[in-house]
Amino acid sequence: MRGLYCQWAQSNEDIKFVLQDKESFPSVHDHYVKIQVRVCAFSPVNTKLLSELKLQKDFLPIGREVAGVVIEVGPKVSFFKPKDEVVGILPMDCTESGLSNTLLIHEHSLVTKPENVSWADAAGTIRDGLRAYMALHTHSSVSAGTTVLVMDGANPFGTIVIQLAYHRGAKIISTVHNNEDKKYLEELRPTVGIRQSLVARVINVSDSKVDLVDSCMEETGGLGVNIVVDCGVQLYSKDDESAVKRHLPHKHDIFSLLAVTGHWVTTEENLQLDPPDSRLLFCKGASISFLNEEVWQLSNMQQGKYLHILKDVMEKLSIGTFRPQLDEPIPIYEATVAMEMVQKNQVRKKQVVRL
Repeated sequence: MRGLYCQWAQSNEDIKFVLQDKESFPSVHDHYVKIQVRVCAFSPVNTKLLSELKLQKDFLPIGREVAGVVIEVGPKVSFFKPKDEVVGILPMDCTESGLSNTLLIHEHSLVTKPENVSWADAAGTIRDGLRAYMALHTHSSVSAGTTVLVMDGANPFGTIVIQLAYHRGAKIISTVHNNEDKKYLEELRPTVGIRQSLVARVINVSDSKVDLVDSCMEETGGLGVNIVVDCGVQLYSKDDESAVKRHLPHKHDIFSLLAVTGHWVTTEENLQLDPPDSRLLFCKGASISFLNEEVWQLSNMQQGKYLHILKDVMEKLSIGTFRPQLDEPIPIYEATVAMEMVQKNQVRKKQVVRL
């Protein structure tokens, strides 16, 4: 059975992706279902987390966001039947690649795909939708009247966060790094209702004359931002940071623009708080939480809540609340090149492969 695999390495620069054949999986049993994969979406591989969890292998299966048709179910399966259209996220310890023609997967990793949602949209939205729900509902509490700052909102994840926050009635500010992304966000409109921009203010941080903190304070009347969702931050001065991080906001800027009782949801796993930063958070009564969507796969304590989120993501996709930012589906023979670009963060749209 053919699939895409990652040749293990400690750094992104040394990672290699290869298409290769693997032995077939065992027969369908217990709560497992066999699906015929139609579309698989790509996200970067967190090699550091896999190493810490001792899940590293010589060849890691790639492509965990899948959509397909159920072709066989185990004797204990209660959620699905053959010919059902499903979408889901493969577990971290899954031994099969999502680019395989057929997959064996536990029924608690899947939800039903709505009929009016395309295969590409379903697979391309499921993970970013989960992350957006975690950022705005699990870790913080977005509601009408709150102000949300989405860092780099023109990427696939940021776009979904913006749409979910707008749906909840929040006022949205977003940063971009070029004029093309600025134009994209300014033209982002809801599918129903008043055809106004989803984003109240777009801040182009590549402009040296623009100050992030001043812009946010001006937009909020000096009160600050209630919720911040980032895509990484600078921990040190620009001269000490890598070239990849120099365009990111500095952590002290985010502390400064937070409102009283504000909340910062960060994807920066190595965030360090200096005493002045902690003092500033204490004075504001503000808080920080870390966005790691893998916690749902690492613990079964809230499996029902996890599936409820995935179902809600699909429902909002079906009614047009979510409109993912996807690239054109690519054939499987281009999967290795596409995944290399995803791993090195060289693409701006979600990459999906049609099988």
